Amino acid sequence: MPHHRSRIVATLLFFCGCMMALPVQAELTLSEPAVTMSAVYKLDLLTSRGGLDDASGAIGNLDLMLRADLDALRGWKNTVVYLHALANHGAKPNGKHTGSFMGLSNIEVPSSTAKLFHAWLQHSYLDERLSLLAGLYPIDSEFSVIESGGLFLHPAYGPPADLSMTRGPSIFNTSAFGVRARWNGAERDRYAMLALLDGLPGDPADPHGTHIRFDQGDGAFAIVEFGYTPPERGHLMEPTDPSSPKTQGEDIRLHEKYESFGKFAVGLWGYSERVDDLVDLDNLGNPVQRRSKGAYLLAERTLYREAGSPVHHLAGFARLSRTDGDSTVIDQVINIGLRLRAPYNAREDDIVGIAYSHGRLGDKYRQSQAAIGAATAAAESTLEITYRYQVSDWLALQPMYQYIRHPGGDPALSDVKVLGMRVELSTL
Repeated sequence: MPHHRSRIVATLLFFCGCMMALPVQAELTLSEPAVTMSAVYKLDLLTSRGGLDDASGAIGNLDLMLRADLDALRGWKNTVVYLHALANHGAKPNGKHTGSFMGLSNIEVPSSTAKLFHAWLQHSYLDERLSLLAGLYPIDSEFSVIESGGLFLHPAYGPPADLSMTRGPSIFNTSAFGVRARWNGAERDRYAMLALLDGLPGDPADPHGTHIRFDQGDGAFAIVEFGYTPPERGHLMEPTDPSSPKTQGEDIRLHEKYESFGKFAVGLWGYSERVDDLVDLDNLGNPVQRRSKGAYLLAERTLYREAGSPVHHLAGFARLSRTDGDSTVIDQVINIGLRLRAPYNAREDDIVGIAYSHGRLGDKYRQSQAAIGAATAAAESTLEITYRYQVSDWLALQPMYQYIRHPGGDPALSDVKVLGMRVELSTL
């Protein structure tokens, strides 16, 4: 068996072993089970025209998740353990054919593999107003999250594209070891979060399998976010960890289904390790060393709700993110979008959405390309239109259309048109 396949098998066996080792004989309840397990499989069928060349292909992603309440299982009060393994396979339509900086699908990865994505323990204090978490932790599970943007297939509505293209943030599909602290206000409508993680997740020389390394030169990555979520005011049962609500009980899922969107947040991030400036040189002719840093501002809210219908509503979101531009290709990204739930009275679980992202190429990146005679566009932008058709509790079909202008910031490449279908199977 090839080396990378053995790593895949080992990762999945380790995950299954962790699940079997938990004493699930503890009394379980419907609303707050001691152990919850779930699985989600997504398959993207994509056909693109333009960019580097035309292409068609399929991408798959399997998520296996386990959340255990250690108070019920071991008597460890206010303590939760969470494991999330994922396995990716299939074509690489953007990496090989389209060449977009911001991508096509949020489940496409450079190398097909399986690995642990979450593996952490969290303890809460002060009536769950303060929580501390330690372990393998991806920042895009809680930081800079646009809940209403989770409908879309394009990666730009997950972690900001400018941050994603830095030296190694802890995001899908490789996470880093670190710690996270979160404080919630007394009414749960205000929060502050801080995370400190290894500055270079995994092993850059080996993208297959799970690697926890603390090599010299990794440095550290820090991110902080302050937010206001008015719809959560007074919802004391609302969890404070990134394993929910998908693996929580029926009360949480109903809360997420019927409540309004409402979030306003600002965040700052930075690396301790220095990297080469794209343009500036020191007195010896070597690239000036600088620390990458950035910030973001986001807002989302329900804009309209039909009288007498708890489900039918229109929500919108906007996010602005920026980096210093000294070492990154993209220095500013704007995301905006609208999503309408229950577009037809008989289809209350269906969602239709439209979203647009504009990634501005940094001045220094454009200067570095001009120095080697390469022309660049001012920005790469993308438009997505999608409809999520909820066939049943366990099956959803989601056709989508994307239009990408100036993929890879190359004005010589033709714009890209993408037709796709996501098939999602879930145990929930």
